[in-house]
Amino acid sequence: MSIDSILRVRYTEAEIKRRIDACPKLASLKSINRTLKDLVRSDTSLNSQIAAVIRRDPSLAARILRLVNSVYFGLSTKINNIEEAVFFLGLRQIRELSIATPVLEELEHLESKTSNLPWRALWSHSIATAILTREILGSTSFNVDDDTDYLIGLLHNIGKIVMAYSFPEELQMVMAMSASSPEHVCVFERAVIGWDHAQIGAHFLARHQLAEEITFATRYHNEPGRAPRHQSLAAAVQVADYLARHSKIEGGFETVAPITDDAWLQLEGWKILYGREGQETSLARASLANLLHRLPLTMNGLV
Repeated sequence: MSIDSILRVRYTEAEIKRRIDACPKLASLKSINRTLKDLVRSDTSLNSQIAAVIRRDPSLAARILRLVNSVYFGLSTKINNIEEAVFFLGLRQIRELSIATPVLEELEHLESKTSNLPWRALWSHSIATAILTREILGSTSFNVDDDTDYLIGLLHNIGKIVMAYSFPEELQMVMAMSASSPEHVCVFERAVIGWDHAQIGAHFLARHQLAEEITFATRYHNEPGRAPRHQSLAAAVQVADYLARHSKIEGGFETVAPITDDAWLQLEGWKILYGREGQETSLARASLANLLHRLPLTMNGLV
């Protein structure tokens, strides 16, 4: 199916927002919830151990941050650090979140509506992108002292999860197409919905009170040069997404042509982070080559 045959904007902006706002809480992987449940029941668990489990799940991380940044807690500044969120919430609250969120019920609801979707592939790509984003920003002069660098990679494709709930037919249409690049996928999405997954995800996260830098990185991760602020964060996610796909850890929800060696050097995000040429670019290339070599071992057993 060609894009010309479906080129239309099916929904008004008001309808798109209405559907996104009606999206229920998102399901977490059952294996992650089992691990978390064991930890929060133990008197010897450390906040760092609990935070490490939460970081492996995009939807759970979003829920934890939404709660700790809610009006209920009344904090004067946004919390972007998972371990800090665990500290503020306390084990009882974390336990209630992990138990009160009926994981099995959520998964059954999701699978009954979208049974043919490759959820595990999406989780794998999200985690790999989070790992890579943190490493990429660590190789620059950009300083992050909380979990923002990990979270922006973990949550960058959350709009696809929302699409599965709010625009299931359109998501199937996008999945049936072949794209030349991740950016090309967004063109398809805008053609059949009006918004792409980046804009959908950013709206969802903003509605749930996540910090601006996270929502901006999500919104502009395919076009970081357009970000009015936090360009470096969006740029790092774009490069990380390409590197993950090059490592055969693909997004799962779409068919994208293979990412060739060094294709990321031509990205807008790469130029924002490292410039065009010079010693910093050479050092970054060497660092990323080593990271790509280690990535499969890092990912082994995470999902």
